[in-house]
Amino acid sequence: MDSTNTIVLDRDGVINYDSDKYIKSADEFIPLPGSLDAISTLHRVGYKIIVATNQSGLARGVFDEYALAKIHSKLSSMVEEAGGLITGVLYCPHLPNEGCKCRKPSTGLLVQAEKEFGVSLKGCQFIGDSLSDLRSALAFGMKPVLVRTGKGKKTEKTLSMSKLPPIAVFDNLRLAIDDLVATEG
Repeated sequence: MDSTNTIVLDRDGVINYDSDKYIKSADEFIPLPGSLDAISTLHRVGYKIIVATNQSGLARGVFDEYALAKIHSKLSSMVEEAGGLITGVLYCPHLPNEGCKCRKPSTGLLVQAEKEFGVSLKGCQFIGDSLSDLRSALAFGMKPVLVRTGKGKKTEKTLSMSKLPPIAVFDNLRLAIDDLVATEG
């Protein structure tokens, strides 16, 4: 497997504004301040960027595969315009109670990422805003990082009760990436 640096990012609440009513169209996909530049910085310093996202709105019939493809196309185009590149976007379309292996906190999306992109994610960072992101990262031997955007502030309040090891917490994706680049560079 390729030993190139790879990072996994959750989508809603990390890269873009989240909504309890789901991001249903490309028009509703609005990047958080600094997130596109942060992804571009990662790309410029040699990282592969993989987005792993739960999208139960598909199973709920809130949006369809075509709408989701348009959202991800917009994300990729906006990152490219900012000088970056997203290696791939993987998503779980299932409901939380379906018992699939891909919905975070399960690790199916991470297994899929390793196979599809020929990378090893062990020891790599996974940046998310929810306990399911953090638990998925830990279960796969990754370094979980929490951002306070999206559901992150609420998640941070539950960390002490979650029995997780200490986790790095940043106000947003830009600050998390700046720290990663400064630490690794």
